[in-house]
Amino acid sequence: MPNNQFPEHGPIDPETGKEVLLSVKNIDITFGKGENAFKAVKDASFDIYKGETFSLVGESGSGKTTIGRAVIRVNPCSAGEIQYKGVKISGNISKSLDREVIRNIQMVFQDPAASLNERATVDYIISEGLYNFHLFENEADRVQKVEKMIEEVGLLPEHLTRYPHEFSGGQRQRIGLARAMVMEPELVVADEPISALDVSIRAQVLNLLKKFQKERGVSYLFIAHDLSIVRFISDRIGVIYKGNIVEIADTEELFQFPLHPYTKSLISAVPIPDPRLEKNKVLFTYDPTVHDYSEDKPELVDIGHNHLVYGNKKEIEEYKKLREENKPIQAVKIDPEEAKKQMAKNTEFMGAEEVDSSEILSTPIHDTGSLWLSILSFFLPVLGIVAAFIFRKMNYIRNYKRCKKGAIIGFIVLAVIILLFLFFLLLATL
Repeated sequence: MPNNQFPEHGPIDPETGKEVLLSVKNIDITFGKGENAFKAVKDASFDIYKGETFSLVGESGSGKTTIGRAVIRVNPCSAGEIQYKGVKISGNISKSLDREVIRNIQMVFQDPAASLNERATVDYIISEGLYNFHLFENEADRVQKVEKMIEEVGLLPEHLTRYPHEFSGGQRQRIGLARAMVMEPELVVADEPISALDVSIRAQVLNLLKKFQKERGVSYLFIAHDLSIVRFISDRIGVIYKGNIVEIADTEELFQFPLHPYTKSLISAVPIPDPRLEKNKVLFTYDPTVHDYSEDKPELVDIGHNHLVYGNKKEIEEYKKLREENKPIQAVKIDPEEAKKQMAKNTEFMGAEEVDSSEILSTPIHDTGSLWLSILSFFLPVLGIVAAFIFRKMNYIRNYKRCKKGAIIGFIVLAVIILLFLFFLLLATL
């Protein structure tokens, strides 16, 4: 194989049987020299399989973006190496191989405003990679590729003549995505691509990423700090804390069995949509002093189930024991006493039985309290009372209150009608 090309396929992982597209092996990334040297990433290792989304999550300053920039060769590695399809791409490589890395690995940046050239038109911004790598046959082919791409990200061909400042944040992020995808890369490093966007726009950008993955088989290194977003888009997740990767697992495996205490703290910080539950949630705070690594040094160990955890021998044995019990670990906890008081206050049902936190967390998402329930209960009050009783048992509190209110008003109106009827009947007989 020439040193300026990548093989058609990467190596196969013997354990999973999947093709390894990118392999990060024991890398250190250090900034500064001598006494001012700061090690931002320490002995980080993970693989990204072809066609999957691998997410790297952690708080600000943990080293997520630093690793992402190392993958695209912006940050040099002070130790270890990064391989793409089994070929080393970190350190000193040939100029031709460096061009191949740029061609195959693209990046979508966090700030959609700062990452675009304000002096260039959208047409040139998207076409720049095509020009640099001569990825078009003629001008008509270039225009056709750019117009097709701008439409795929949800913009219009007439937008190509405009400048970045004429667009909203969500539209600018779409332009950045189009710039990356027009190169037809195999791997995209998405560095918090939605953190600067409105909530309503985030879903649209995430759906675009999923769409490109489905249609083109693109792999993603998705960098984020919001675990609720990561759960939606990821196949596997790596958790990083102060430069150390502390846990790697499949998405549902990680959420069902968060073993490292830092992972638990991240999951417990995810907001609960119900404000009643969120108010009574007990946050799990990570305390790094609980680890004693003075003698027994930690390492990232596979404990089975494709689940890797960072710890010393004693901790690893505890993690294995917890995982072998196969009981889901609840990282989100509700204060039962406060929840009980809040439940009694909200439902005006002071005789409510003791409330279990797991029961509260399972509150149905379709408990909307629709106005139609009150209307139907008004016209059919007996059925309304029955429905209210059922909703109360199933913890549909809003629906329960609607049915109860409608049925009570219905009974009052029905009683008034009966009394009026009896009054007029009495008058008629006199």
